Amino acid sequence: MDLYEKNGNCIYILNVLKKYTDSEHTLASTEIAEKVKEIYNVEIDPRTVRRNINLLKYKLNYDISTREENGKGYYITRNPETDFEIGEIRAIIDTFSYSNYIVPSVAENIIKKCKNLQNIYENQNLRNYRVFAKNGKTENMEVIKNIEDISEAIQKLNKIEFEYWKYKIDKKFEFALSKTYKVTPYAMVYSEQEFYLIGIKEGKDNFQFFRLDRIKNIKQLAEKREIGKTESEIENFANSSIEMFAGKIEKIEAICDNPLLNPVIDKFGKNITIIKNDENTFKLILDTDRNGFLYWALKNIREVEIIQPISLRNEIKEIIKMANQKYE
Repeated sequence: MDLYEKNGNCIYILNVLKKYTDSEHTLASTEIAEKVKEIYNVEIDPRTVRRNINLLKYKLNYDISTREENGKGYYITRNPETDFEIGEIRAIIDTFSYSNYIVPSVAENIIKKCKNLQNIYENQNLRNYRVFAKNGKTENMEVIKNIEDISEAIQKLNKIEFEYWKYKIDKKFEFALSKTYKVTPYAMVYSEQEFYLIGIKEGKDNFQFFRLDRIKNIKQLAEKREIGKTESEIENFANSSIEMFAGKIEKIEAICDNPLLNPVIDKFGKNITIIKNDENTFKLILDTDRNGFLYWALKNIREVEIIQPISLRNEIKEIIKMANQKYE
């Protein structure tokens, strides 16, 4: 055995323990040696296995249970500070599987990496894994790079420039503007399977949302941020915007049917006022984006009645009237 292989013994054994053992599946030192031979084509004897396990356990602080401790064999336990739990891995896989902002091939690659973090027995629970998602994933391969570039620009307080693409009537994904956007980036938020950039367009003063999966050919500029915004201002904008609209913030009152109680709290959080109205309804009071709330109320038109402001109530009445004319 050359020095290279000898120095690799500890890593070979560690990888075998991570991939093929848990509390219900233990391996003897001879079985670990056989796995090392099978996977890495390196021959080691059981004494070498035991010596390296002691090194991993007592010098490198890996939580390895031994036959002397459990009466069965060797296995390694998950480190709660560095290793993902099974449920956490599943949550990551589901997130990338169903998120529209990720190209399917990229999502599949990320899922493959996640599976490599688990042992073979945990992955057996995913062998029949299927994704039941609508065919609405982006075609933009640049999303992951966009996240990296925007994160760096935010850290350095630099402006960015990019093209903003949209779908045309023929369903082709095309460059939708005659010129690029120059934007000061402040944060990124995730909402309803999409990633959004919160930024201020050049020449404007107010925050806007930009879908990351519609951003292409992004460039980080040497120009520095000119408009300072506090963390609380960014957070308030993100939390008060509904359906990713970026409009005027107003105090809104609405009467909602009781079945909407949990969806309302899920949607708007707990920093809202909810008052019992009668046995079947409750009053909702909150400060939020006017346009976004209008859109949300229309989606739940049978269960929501806007009370205040009167201008918003009249606006939704006019929309309902126009919609009714279409269906006459």
